[in-house]
Amino acid sequence: MQARTHPLSRAALVDKSSAFLGQAWEKGWLPDPDLNAAGLWKKASKPFGELADMFEIAGRQPEDVADFRLRLHELTKSIQAEADLNPLGRAMAYGQLVRVIRNRLKFGALWTRKPDVLATQLAPPIIVIGHMRSGTTRIHKLLAADPAHSHTRYCDAYHPVPTRLGLNRVKSALDLAMLGALNPWLQSIHPMAPAEVEEELAWIAASLNHSIYESQWHIPSFTAFSEARDPAPIYRELVRILRTDATKRGNASRPRVLKVPAFSEELATLLIQFPDARLIVAEREQGSVLRSAVSLAANQMAVQSDSCDLEQIEKFWRRKIALREERMAAALSNWNGPVAHLTFNALNDDWEREISRAYEELGLTLSDTALAAMRQTMLQSENGQHHAHSEQLEGFAAQL
Repeated sequence: MQARTHPLSRAALVDKSSAFLGQAWEKGWLPDPDLNAAGLWKKASKPFGELADMFEIAGRQPEDVADFRLRLHELTKSIQAEADLNPLGRAMAYGQLVRVIRNRLKFGALWTRKPDVLATQLAPPIIVIGHMRSGTTRIHKLLAADPAHSHTRYCDAYHPVPTRLGLNRVKSALDLAMLGALNPWLQSIHPMAPAEVEEELAWIAASLNHSIYESQWHIPSFTAFSEARDPAPIYRELVRILRTDATKRGNASRPRVLKVPAFSEELATLLIQFPDARLIVAEREQGSVLRSAVSLAANQMAVQSDSCDLEQIEKFWRRKIALREERMAAALSNWNGPVAHLTFNALNDDWEREISRAYEELGLTLSDTALAAMRQTMLQSENGQHHAHSEQLEGFAAQL
């Protein structure tokens, strides 16, 4: 892996790709991507023809349909006015949003054919709550290793509509290969593999929750719009996708271990959908959380914009962490269900002790089989690429 000498470092391939795309659009070799809401919808819905309107509403409440259209309008307006994307960033934004719309219509088609999927009964989930970079991924993977639980895979998170012959895994492998070429440090910050445990970030992004987009692009007006808006339509869609995935994989009877850092920002709404959930709250000193969050966001934003401002990114995430902390505390103060707290340092000291305590506090049984699987997970992580991110952060001492 080449050295990452600054939070805004990027691979040479990014500049080459961006320059090529800019020239291709200027000379008419390729069509310039249309980032207007209407243009994106036209492109994404074309394969569905006259059925697109029916698939847009299938299985969804009218307010959920209207919410998505409004979010798409506000997001694209913010991208065009504020994000200052380079040609590669515009192409990536276009691809992401076309995929989001197309998957939304594909789900509608599926739910039209198989409406019973939406009635699938789900076991009460185990939800890991906490800021990104606070240890949520480690907790998530440990709990997912327990065969008594279920989890989401990367291939199902980013290609969520069921496919034949495991094509979602093939598509995911291609996605990760392309992303790895453009961003050689991505795997050190958040290790991913097609069939491995993955958070549900892409599932809330499928309804245009702001979290995944504000970590890639400078879109303050869309962030403000989203933070002030009721996120209920997003979490109703999350439940629909979860029911679909659980039906497809035959694991609805096992508790799903769910984890997305953005859950802390919208926890009160999430818990309305899962009133019988068990919660694990990950805690870490906020200075460390901030440095790591800024590093992650800067890494992604630098690929898609030539005008990233590290001070601006840090200011954004300092405010965002404080907002999430406030909203999470308010939601937890009204929560009467099972909850366990795990701190980053205590997990470092003795993860088996802390996980055992959490299981006891949540009323779960930690079997010998589960513990053995967790030990294997920890053993595999000892040589994982994520350790390189700690080294990067040490090298960024002067910038962060």
